Amino acid sequence: MKIGVLLSGSGVYDGAEIQESVLILLALAQSGVDYFCIAPNIEQHHVINHLTGEPMDEKRNVLTESARIARGNIKDLAEVSANDMDGLVMPGGFGVAKNFTKWAFEGSKGEINKDVKRLINEIVKEHKPIAAVCMSPTTLAKALEGTGVEANLTVGTTKEKSPYQIAEINEEMKKVGANPILCSVTEVITDDVNNIVSSPCYMMEGTIAQINEGIQKTIAKLVELVTLQKED
Repeated sequence: MKIGVLLSGSGVYDGAEIQESVLILLALAQSGVDYFCIAPNIEQHHVINHLTGEPMDEKRNVLTESARIARGNIKDLAEVSANDMDGLVMPGGFGVAKNFTKWAFEGSKGEINKDVKRLINEIVKEHKPIAAVCMSPTTLAKALEGTGVEANLTVGTTKEKSPYQIAEINEEMKKVGANPILCSVTEVITDDVNNIVSSPCYMMEGTIAQINEGIQKTIAKLVELVTLQKED
C-alpha cells in the first residue's frame, strides 16, 4: 500500500498546517503504510510572518517549502499521477485555499491549480480513496466541480467553537456541487460512494490531542478503504 500526501507549503497561514501534516505522516507510519510527499512546483500566493500574521516582502516556492516537512523527500506534483498511489491524503492549512485554489480570496469562484485538479480527478475516477482534513475539503470540492460527483465533505460544525465561518464555507461548497456535513473536531465523515473521508481538525478550536484523534481516525478509515479496494 502506498499513499500520496499532498502538501501546499510549510506553515498554517500560507502553506500546509505543519502539525496536521506531521501527525498524518506519523499516523500513516504507525499503520505500516508506505507514503510519499507531493507538492506543486509553483510560487506561493504570498508569504506570511507567522509571528505577527503580516505579509512579508519576499517570495517562496510551494515545493521547496513543502520539502521542509518532507525532510527533502518529495516529488513534483506535475510528475505524479494516480497510478503512483493507492490513495491520497490532503492536510489543511491556508495553503490549500491560497496556493492550490484562490478560495481564501474568491470563495468557490476562485481558480484551482491544474495539476491539483488533475490528480484529484484521476484518483476519484479510479475510485481510489482520498482523505481530506481541515480546509482541504474545499479544494476537493472545487476539483470535482462539474463532474457530477456530489461528495459528502466536512470542514467542521456550526454547533461548536471555530475561528472560521463554517456556515459560509458550507454554502460555498454547495455552489460547486459538494454536500457539506457538520462534524465535530474529533470525528470523521465517510463518503462510501466516492471513497472519501474528511475531518475538521484545526477548522475547529481544539487541542493538538484532539486534532491527533481526528487524524488517527481519518487515516484508519483511509487504510480500511484502500484495503477493501485491493481485496475487490
